[in-house]
This record gives sequence, structure tokens and C-alpha cells, in this order.
Amino acid sequence: MTGKDQAVPLDPALLARARRLAADGGRRILGITGPPGAGKSTIAEALALELADVARLVSMDGFHLAEAELTRLGRRDRKGAPDTFDALGYVALLRRLRAADEPVVYAPHFDRSIEEAIAGSIPVPQDVPLVITEGNYLLVPDGPWAAVRSLLDECWYVAPDEDVRMERLVARHERFGRSPEDARERSLGSDQRNAEVIARTRELADLIVC
Repeated sequence: MTGKDQAVPLDPALLARARRLAADGGRRILGITGPPGAGKSTIAEALALELADVARLVSMDGFHLAEAELTRLGRRDRKGAPDTFDALGYVALLRRLRAADEPVVYAPHFDRSIEEAIAGSIPVPQDVPLVITEGNYLLVPDGPWAAVRSLLDECWYVAPDEDVRMERLVARHERFGRSPEDARERSLGSDQRNAEVIARTRELADLIVC
């Protein structure tokens, strides 16, 4: 497990629910969403580890636009906002994963240490029954993101106590080189604007994970 947020225990009920989904037959896709710092990556990675024989994890973060492109667009200061991802590329990947008609599908991975996505990093073999995907905007009903929900068999919304979420988020920014002041400014600034967009999608989830 390589969770980037503070570790949280994996609820046995969540594991059992994901295991049932994997056993339903054919290819199933489980989405895990929530605001920055909620712990969705930690839960998704813990599930993928426990279900390693039947599941693979693919993150929406692999579709971050490159730093150079964000600079060209004048959006580098809003990295993480809905329009700073290749949403259509993410939808296309989910469609390929759902079809499960290729021997293997390769997904990108986002490397926080260099703040860039690395293509072809995550192999998903055809016989893997469950794909777990996590990210901020899985339930956003607008624009290209609107196509995501119909490609998910279930979507869980992670909603911890707000003070806990903020503490995790600030700590994560500090781990990746921001000063305490910069980390808090980012968490309360652009990250919080993104969190407000995500919060409006909570009612669309199949399950709320607190």
C-alpha cells in the first residue's frame, strides 16, 4: 500500500462490498470519490491491496494535464480544477476498461514527486473482474465528466470530518515540499474551491463513507 494520505483502517464492510462486486461476473468498475484530503486514495489502495488477485486500481489523477500545458493555458495556479484534466481521455479509458475486450489495457499513473502523469504505467489484464478508480470528479454531472457516472457500477463518496480532511490535506502538501504557510494557503484556496464543486455531487453516490 502506498497511500498518500494519513492511513485509515479499512472497514471490513467496505471490503466485503467490493468483494461482492468483483464476484458479480464480468468486468465491474467501482468509483471512489470525495474532496481533496478525504482519504479516497488510501481507501482505494487498501482495497486494491486486499483484492490483489481480482482487482486493479486506476486513478483519475493519471489524466492531469502536463505542467507545460497548464502553463500554456494559464491554468497552472488552478491545477486540480475540473478543466485541468483530460476528462475525455479518462472517459475513453473507462470505456475500454468496461468493454474488457482487449488482452490488456494500460492506464497512466500520476507521480506526485514530479507532478506529472506517466503513461502506460498500470496494466489491467482482461481477466481482472474489478477495476477500482478514484478521483475528485467522478460524479460531476456537467461537461465531459457527465459520462463517467454511467460507466461505474458503484460510486462511493468519502466524507470524513472536515477538520480531519483539512489536516490531512495540509500535511500532504507539506510532504511534497510546500512550506506550512504555502500548504495551508493551497488547502484553503484552490483546493477548497475544488472541494466545493465536489461536495455538490455527494447526493449522487451509492454509498457515503464517513
